[in-house]
Amino acid sequence: MKTPVIVIGLGPMGAAMARTFLENGHPTTVWNRTASKAAPLVKDGATLAPTAAEALAASELVVVSQTDYKAMYDSLDGADLKGRVIVNLSSGSPGELRRASEWVSERGGVLLTGGVMVPPPGIGQPGAYVFYSGPEGALESHREALGELGDVTFVGEDPGLSMLYYQSQIYLFWSTLAAYMHAVALLGTAGVSAQEFRPFAASLLTELASDGPMGFLKQLTEEFEAGVYPGADNTLRMQAVGADHVVEAAREAGIDVAGPTALRDLFWRAVDAGHGEDGLSAVIEAVRRP
Repeated sequence: MKTPVIVIGLGPMGAAMARTFLENGHPTTVWNRTASKAAPLVKDGATLAPTAAEALAASELVVVSQTDYKAMYDSLDGADLKGRVIVNLSSGSPGELRRASEWVSERGGVLLTGGVMVPPPGIGQPGAYVFYSGPEGALESHREALGELGDVTFVGEDPGLSMLYYQSQIYLFWSTLAAYMHAVALLGTAGVSAQEFRPFAASLLTELASDGPMGFLKQLTEEFEAGVYPGADNTLRMQAVGADHVVEAAREAGIDVAGPTALRDLFWRAVDAGHGEDGLSAVIEAVRRP
């Protein structure tokens, strides 16, 4: 028999996880503050526990997917966590996750923290992966079951690391798509459709991750590691002036200028800190020293 699993929290993500466990043959016990949300899962074979504390009797492995870590404290307050591996896949700050690890430990359990890098429909699908941190031994004991959700990506023993990776990835995701929205809105003022522009945006995103002349992801990474920011071909000062023009274009077009202005100001702050003749990668120094 496959490892029994408890899933606490049945929002879109938690429900997708519980269903994935069920479909892969894991006896699954569920609990949610609104019990009616469990009905479709119970119909397909899940067991609904009357309380979160009572759900803990079903397995050593407890997967939590709730709005935040406070929800875990509220749900498991007073419960005996001895012998339980609590895998909390909720969002929070790295510091909060470290405090939560102590909270679980004080109650006899072990906390694994995680950041899920796909939306609910992607759970268990090819390309899905989850960042995990905490005691590696506890993760290895349940790697097979957790692997049903997506590739298990262990990033370290520090319980805050999984969320550092998650927040870094989600910020990159959001800011990239927000920049695309600004670009579409700007071109839209001249009658250019999003469909007309999309191939150019897709090409740029692909090229940024390539090894070619536009492969800035690799180039900047190497410069960050070396701590050297060559700017002979295109200085940061030149790019800051270009960022001024992006703000002007957005203002002339009558669209939101907050995003372009924040980027422009970041560039000029790095220039003012003495990096005007360096390259674009020198902006990281302004990020590191606000």
